[in-house]
Amino acid sequence: MSRLFQPLSLGALELANRIVIAPMCQYSAENGNATDWHMIHLGTLAQSGAGLLIVEATAVTPEGRISPADLGLYDDANEAALERVVEAARRYGTTPLAIQLGHAGRKASCRKPWDGGTQIAPDAPDGWQTVAPSALPFADGNVAPVALDDAGLTRLRDAFAEAARRAARLGFVGIELHAAHGYLLHQFLSPLSNRRTDRYGGSLENRLRFPLEVFDAIREVFPADRPVWARVSATDWVDGGWDVDGTIAFARALKERGAAAIHVSSGGLSPAQQIPVGPGYQVPLAEAVRKAVDLPVIAVGLITDPEEAEAILTEGQADAIGIARAALYDPRWPWHAAAKLGAQIDAPPQYWRSEPREYRNLFRTKP
Repeated sequence: MSRLFQPLSLGALELANRIVIAPMCQYSAENGNATDWHMIHLGTLAQSGAGLLIVEATAVTPEGRISPADLGLYDDANEAALERVVEAARRYGTTPLAIQLGHAGRKASCRKPWDGGTQIAPDAPDGWQTVAPSALPFADGNVAPVALDDAGLTRLRDAFAEAARRAARLGFVGIELHAAHGYLLHQFLSPLSNRRTDRYGGSLENRLRFPLEVFDAIREVFPADRPVWARVSATDWVDGGWDVDGTIAFARALKERGAAAIHVSSGGLSPAQQIPVGPGYQVPLAEAVRKAVDLPVIAVGLITDPEEAEAILTEGQADAIGIARAALYDPRWPWHAAAKLGAQIDAPPQYWRSEPREYRNLFRTKP
């Protein structure tokens, strides 16, 4: 039997297969509210048959959004708008939905990628002052963030917890804590962006402290039978930056606190990064974490071929495969992977008649 299509348990949550559609920002929200775009986008992916669909990075405060068009879960309007989307995906889809909660830190207040992605000045009509562990800008020419004081840290911990409560009410099956790609929690982890001299900076133990406190705050309020895990950048790809050893220490600490998995990505913290981009380029990072920490590991990054995904799992480099851009290009990627690997997959009954003649019994739910 195909390894990619074997079940996987994330805590008490059992996935039908090991395909995870990774969170992908759509830059299509209005005042943090999900729109009809999200209805179409997430509805389509929820019918993919993947084992899990993770909703894009969702900000826990307005100032935590990457752009003014980012999704949020910080007020009642956000919750109501997202409820409509989640209910439709749950009713008509075959894939359970989790959500990624995050805060962009010094990488907030930016234009959409197709508008250049550059920082919007705090005094611009649609911009705001960013915050971070230290008053260090992401790039030359950016307005520096304000370093968070104790009150600010408390406010953000509470914001993550409140967003987790909203996620629970919405029925999300799990929460992924965003500690990757140069956003706020990653900024605390990396010595390149964290120059604090208090208990949240300096040593590795201190740099881990705030991200772990946020994880604890989420785990405390999210239902115990639903998993919480983290997405990490295993390396900054910059000398002297965050690295695999630090990632392993973080993953071990998360496991002690009840994390259900680790989603291993990389980069995003510094414009100086030198990334050896190529097919499966992040898989060795996932493998290193998996060998060191007894937790399910999700590998992600330019994994586009079903046979490649199968080999990664068969060789023990990871426990699940995250696909992102490949799912945008081919929303039926899991169907096609099942056909290629001789497996079965769930599909809505409205689509059963699309089953190719050469792949009879592809759809598991088809009588």
